[in-house]
Amino acid sequence: QVQLVESGGGLVQAGGSLRLSCAVSGRTFSSYVMGWFRQAPGKEREFVAAISWSSGIAYYADSVKGRFTISRDNAKNTVHLQMISMKPEDTAVYYCAAGQPHRWRSPEYGYWGQGTQVTVSS
Repeated sequence: QVQLVESGGGLVQAGGSLRLSCAVSGRTFSSYVMGWFRQAPGKEREFVAAISWSSGIAYYADSVKGRFTISRDNAKNTVHLQMISMKPEDTAVYYCAAGQPHRWRSPEYGYWGQGTQVTVSS
């Protein structure tokens, strides 16, 4: 079983920063992709960022490029999402995901965290 435990969500003012963490436990493959998605009320789940566990190569949605940074710590089995210059549009429940998706931006990862609320006030 792969377990993903998220932390770091909360309330932040526009222009501020938050750092989300996802602790990974259980059995995983080196080929796994780690992703962050978000979902606002009434909207579809949206791809935010992803990173190859093995290579560290990262991918970002256009809406967060230049503001968000995804990283992973192999030794600590942890994935982070550093968010800066946050906007009210970033308000959503953020989910950590792991798996082998056909497309990195598609929500077909197989393993998901419980989600953590991020609220950006204007």
